[in-house]
Amino acid sequence: MSSLRDLIEDGRVHVVDGAMGTVLYGKGMFVNVCYDELNLTHSELVKEVHEGYVRAGAEIIETNTFGANPVKLSSYGLEERTAEINSAAANLAREVAGARVCVAGAIGPLGIRIEPWGPTSRDEAEEFFRHQVRGLLEGGVDGFSLETFSDIDELHAAYGAVRSLSDLPVIAQMTIDDSGKTAYGTDAEHIAAALSEFGSDVVGLNCSVGPAIMLEGIERMAEVAERPLVAQPNAGLPRVVGDRKIYLSSPDYMANYAQRLIRAGARFVGGCCGTTHEHIKAISSLLATTQPRQVSVVVAKHEVAAAAEVEPVPLAERSRWGRKLAAGEFVTNVELLPPKGWQSDVLVERARALAQAGVDAVSILDGPRAQSRMGAIPTAIIIEREVGLETVVHYTCRDRNMLGMMSDLLGAAAAGLRNLLLITGDPPRMGPYPDATAVFDIDSIGLTNVVYRLNHGLDPGGGSLGAPTRFVIGVALNQTTADVDREMKRLYWKVDAGAEFAVTQPVFDVAQLERCLERTREFQIPIIAGIWPLVSLRNAEFLANEVPGQQVPRNVLERMRRAQEKGDDAALAEGVAIAREVVDRVKDSVQGIHLSAPLGRIDVAKAVLD
Repeated sequence: MSSLRDLIEDGRVHVVDGAMGTVLYGKGMFVNVCYDELNLTHSELVKEVHEGYVRAGAEIIETNTFGANPVKLSSYGLEERTAEINSAAANLAREVAGARVCVAGAIGPLGIRIEPWGPTSRDEAEEFFRHQVRGLLEGGVDGFSLETFSDIDELHAAYGAVRSLSDLPVIAQMTIDDSGKTAYGTDAEHIAAALSEFGSDVVGLNCSVGPAIMLEGIERMAEVAERPLVAQPNAGLPRVVGDRKIYLSSPDYMANYAQRLIRAGARFVGGCCGTTHEHIKAISSLLATTQPRQVSVVVAKHEVAAAAEVEPVPLAERSRWGRKLAAGEFVTNVELLPPKGWQSDVLVERARALAQAGVDAVSILDGPRAQSRMGAIPTAIIIEREVGLETVVHYTCRDRNMLGMMSDLLGAAAAGLRNLLLITGDPPRMGPYPDATAVFDIDSIGLTNVVYRLNHGLDPGGGSLGAPTRFVIGVALNQTTADVDREMKRLYWKVDAGAEFAVTQPVFDVAQLERCLERTREFQIPIIAGIWPLVSLRNAEFLANEVPGQQVPRNVLERMRRAQEKGDDAALAEGVAIAREVVDRVKDSVQGIHLSAPLGRIDVAKAVLD
């Protein structure tokens, strides 16, 4: 079993559970009862809620103790049973969690104001919280979740209570309103800095607002946070229907925003008020399609010894693309979409036109946007056979298990394909087949390991394959991510695993790319700049809002908006002009360009090259 500390330190994204009160209410518990007392009086009902979240895919479940402190329990005459209620709650969650899931002891605000805003002293508040902490520890929690606090000083008191009795991990979360600040006026940046300074292991936001507003807060926290981030929004803002509040955000809506929160830097995602088992299931399903089930075990390339009597082929001798990379020459590469059907005539003609335009290679996409098309490998074989132009084959981890990958790669090598761009792949739920599943045995780091071994005549288990493959190994680099440190760490692992060039996301912000390039110099790997010529305002807005990993600055959107007002031709000309400007500014800083042909428009790509 992985401990909560392991989950915090492993660099992966993890799913937390959702609301307890919302589900208990849905099971018939009226709001005038003490939900914390249900741990003693309706223990099976509380366990049902926990079991539902575990089945939905939660890796961390929180105890039913949000209000189980002496102050709030005193409203029901239960303050003397504080430790008992908390211990029972932790035992229930622990019983359900077993060895697979971590249990976090939930601690919420006292419900009174502490100094300087009220008569309760900081020391008194800390002692109130200490009663709760003792019970949770007795019940066997793996850590603590301090949540829905508006007052930093009160959260600090809760943190002090935990630390006076335990060194278990602490997840600290505050709540903000639609202004992006707490009720006391504290902004997201200050929350991140203060919670980190306390020593919290994970910091973030929960409750109060829906995912859209929380996304803005997480983005701002990511710029200053020194600790992993957590985001647990409500299921949108509640609407009053009759005498109760109803949260109307669908599971799919929450899952879509979970993806955005993750891209913004959140490593722990879940839900608060209004979220149910279905919401967490949707989030968990999304996460299953965006990261591998197995953590990559990277074997540094210098530790890989070639099979007996095998001499790896030098980069410059593997392909024309590899020769230019090894010589430090500038390369040009244009993306081509495989056909949706089996006929390849149009594809071949497009490749032939690009060859005549003088490009070094065409890049064959592998199921982009999770849509069904001809496979990238057979597409590349057809182009190289019919046109004689080298290809760079996108190869994703999404669709194949390790055995299938090995079969594909060995077949590609036998067919004479030499250049690969190893990527994770878009999740199936993005495409038109929402019931399609993903495999993700390994991620692009692990796949880089595999291909590097093939180039040394070795299979993944270390067995000899005879002659080595001759692949030139490329990987992706996202210079637009909010979590630059994590992206640099992943690039380090990719290079250490054997990557030989990297292709960026489409560049629209040159200053952003230059900052990224400064940090990549230590890796001594050729960087190829992604270039996307926009064909319309609609294309620009789609790229900015609906394509994961893409980022289009406001000034670029505004240029396209002004041009679109003059008509489609003007918008296209402006998109090409923007792409040319980017190429002109980056060409002395990178070793090539990787040019997209939006909507299959190779005439647009050629216009940029001209």
